[in-house]
Amino acid sequence: MSPLAGFDGITDARLRVREIPFLRQTVIRADPGRLGPQWPVEPGTWLRSGEADVLWLGPDEWLAIGDPGLTPSPEMAVTDVSALRTTLLVAGPGARDLLAHGCALDLHPSVFGPGRCAQTMLARANVVLVAREDDEFWVLVRASFARYLADWITDAAVDY
Repeated sequence: MSPLAGFDGITDARLRVREIPFLRQTVIRADPGRLGPQWPVEPGTWLRSGEADVLWLGPDEWLAIGDPGLTPSPEMAVTDVSALRTTLLVAGPGARDLLAHGCALDLHPSVFGPGRCAQTMLARANVVLVAREDDEFWVLVRASFARYLADWITDAAVDY
């Protein structure tokens, strides 16, 4: 059962919110030189690499959403963290304003546009925020905070 089972989401002209449950998520710790050129090396960015979206989380840490296509070696640590988080899709013309309401990051498109990601706080919940398209974001939230964050988003969406 997903952490947000029964969450109806939001669908209107300015905002769409829904859970994307059960995405495969893998943390990879390794020397960047061992991972190949299709992996992000710039802080706060993500790239599509094969069958996965790969997010830069730290100088030697990435989060792959999907199949990273890696064969683990003694020089790297590969950990499946799929059960740790669920993903909320927040999209539409009101998405940026809604997220900015509870997040200290500058979410202006010139600063946090497609291809950017960050570990941050949203409404006091630790999340990974991923800018997918102009007005489309993924919010990766720990399963234990998912219901709280969905309720906060539902409440805050009234204003947007």
